[in-house]
Amino acid sequence: MLRTLWSLSLLAAVAVGGPAMAEDGEWTALFDGKTLEGWVQKNGTATYRIEGDTIVGKTNEGSPNSFLCTEKDYGDFELEFEVKVDDRLNSGVQIRSQTKGGPTGRVNGPQVEIESGPAEAGYVYGEATGRGWLTPKERLIPHDHFKNGEWNHYRIKAVGPRIQTWINGEAIEDLTDEAIYETHPSGFIGLQVHGIKKGTGPYEVAWRNIRIRPIKK
Repeated sequence: MLRTLWSLSLLAAVAVGGPAMAEDGEWTALFDGKTLEGWVQKNGTATYRIEGDTIVGKTNEGSPNSFLCTEKDYGDFELEFEVKVDDRLNSGVQIRSQTKGGPTGRVNGPQVEIESGPAEAGYVYGEATGRGWLTPKERLIPHDHFKNGEWNHYRIKAVGPRIQTWINGEAIEDLTDEAIYETHPSGFIGLQVHGIKKGTGPYEVAWRNIRIRPIKK
């Protein structure tokens, strides 16, 4: 029943506005279930396709990290989605991210980890920021809240310098980082397909029920 109500709310959001931003507090579907309108690929050559109600990213050997990014930027928000990833593929979702060197430059910014476990799913990495993990090392403890081979529900809340994450209802990270907020107060959402080693893959990662709502401080 919960899944049905959620799906109906997503369809309603698409009907009234598609991928466009709604008024404060309203949920908006970022993926309309039919097209990649409102998204643009940056960096690598992984492929993104629509399969049923999902966006599926597939690795391309020799490619660097690839990102399917929203054309719009978001500052303070709550983001939810479901994700399923091949056990041997690392992935993530960029938030408040930017590109270095113009529109075609290197994607950089906070990334919420997607990874089969026990591992670091849900912790926050600084993609191309030069800082590595933004989650402090003492909290970077592998866990098994991510269900391998299954759909996993992510919730991400970003308000000011604070980033909170949940996986399948379990609180994973509660990070306050003034430095990353100073450089990345807003930016695009990006679906990552990680680069892979030569002679490996192909691997896939899939997302569905991607929705966002703005938050006022």
